[in-house]
Parts: sequence; C-alpha cells; structure tokens
Amino acid sequence: MKRKPSTEATSAWIRLMRVQSRVLDCVEQDLKKAGFPPLAWYDALLELSRAPSGELRPVELERQMLIPQYSTSRLIDRLVDEGLASRRECKIDKRGQFVEITEAGRELQRRMWGAYSAAIEKYVGSKLSDADAIKLSGLLDRLGCSCGEMKLPPVNVNESTPSR
Repeated sequence: MKRKPSTEATSAWIRLMRVQSRVLDCVEQDLKKAGFPPLAWYDALLELSRAPSGELRPVELERQMLIPQYSTSRLIDRLVDEGLASRRECKIDKRGQFVEITEAGRELQRRMWGAYSAAIEKYVGSKLSDADAIKLSGLLDRLGCSCGEMKLPPVNVNESTPSR
C-alpha cells in the first residue's frame, strides 16, 4: 500500500501553491502598472542574456524557463516581433535555429529589473528576515531535488538579476 501524504504535507502543498500564485499575480500587476510586459518576457531575456553567446535553441530556453513548448514558441515570436530577440539558422543543422537577445532586449531586461526587484522586496524581502529567506530557500531546494530531472540552477544572492 502506498503511503498517503500527511495532513501537514497536504496543508504545506496547498499553501505553497496559493502563495506562489498570489505572489506571481502581484508581481505581474506591478510590472503592468510600471508599463512593462509580462514576467515571462523578463525571464526569457534573462536566460538569453545569461547564455555564453547570448543565444539559445528554443528547446534550451523552454527547459530553462520551465514553461510548455507552445508558450515558448509564442513568447519567442513576440520577442522577435518587438525587436528584443532575433532568430538565426543553425549552420550545422539547417532545420534548427537559435534565438539571440538583441541590444534592445538587454536594455528592456535591465529596465524591467527596477520594477521586478522592487516587487521582490515588497512581496518577499519585506516579509522575511534574511535568516528566514535562507531557511525557506533550503526547504524549497529540498523539494526541487525530489522532482526527478528537475534541477534548478543555484541562485547567486549577489547577482543583480535573479530569474523568477
């Protein structure tokens, strides 16, 4: 017989899902009020800017962002249409392509960070001590490691532009 989750584990799960949804909604609203596009745009631009040559294959971007492929394709189309990214054919595999961040994309990502970092402080930083944030990060790391191949990159707390 398989073990069922405890009441406490179930309660933690429900809280985690609700808090994640509410905080993301608040961050999205703050970005919108500041005149910026959705958070997914920031995340895509951040991942592209972090890539060694400023470019990734769409599947690599999808993997980094943890969103469905169809969402990635539409997001890439929007970024290209806005001049924030460009596509280029892979020279080795003519069917493959790369998505590369443009200078306009780098600039938007830098500008969005002001509103995004303020939202992180407003909805997380102001509510947790640094010690609590470290403890929460450790607990979340434990959950992330138990999801098969889902391995999140370490977060550099001194970095000025964290993802998600």
